Amino acid sequence: MPADMQSVPPPKVRDVFRQWSLEPSPAQWRAFARYVDLLARANQHTNLTAYREPEALWLHLIADALSPIPHGLNLHHQRAVDVGSGAGIPGWPLALWFPDSSFTLIEATGKKARFLRDVAEALQRPVEVLAQRAEVIGHDPAHREQYDWAFARAVASLPTVLEYMAPLVRPGGRLVVYKGSRVQDEIAQAQRALDVLGLTLERVIPVQGLPYPRTLVWLRKTHPTPTRYPRRPGIPAKRPL
Repeated sequence: MPADMQSVPPPKVRDVFRQWSLEPSPAQWRAFARYVDLLARANQHTNLTAYREPEALWLHLIADALSPIPHGLNLHHQRAVDVGSGAGIPGWPLALWFPDSSFTLIEATGKKARFLRDVAEALQRPVEVLAQRAEVIGHDPAHREQYDWAFARAVASLPTVLEYMAPLVRPGGRLVVYKGSRVQDEIAQAQRALDVLGLTLERVIPVQGLPYPRTLVWLRKTHPTPTRYPRRPGIPAKRPL
């Protein structure tokens, strides 16, 4: 199927949006479609995502990224960061839904970071892309505890990804981690990380409407993260808290 056919939102996507009471404006539909087109074209020569078919791209990327919104996510005039953004999920769809937000996408893999910047240029959206590891950015004063919200999807186990995310969020800010159906095991494993990093679990939300399991882990940052975290690159994954 030609890449430009990706721009037609499949009926299943519209059904999911209706179920969630999400009503994208015509401009938002066009922006989502343009993003999907750009991704489909780039994916022909750069491995950005395993999803190839139009319906899968829309459901597993666009709809999935927006799944926190029916549960109260409001990023208007907020500063948000997507940790381990990959092909731009969930950061790009969220940035397009909340155009008055300020988004930073962290992606250490060069080819993926270049794609994220190409999207910013094509969509004329001032999204910041940082081609660096989260463990390094977490110690940068320009980013440490500067964000109202942090997001992560398909990055690492919960104890590990929280060490990437927590240092970036201000006390009082929130974190949302996209997980599957076996999230309770990860939450049990993450109790020490919550205590050490200054986090409190607020909600665990099973998402309805998607044709695959999706659970949102919603946390609040209650205390500053100790300055020793995140540990140096590679350590959070090798020795999770």
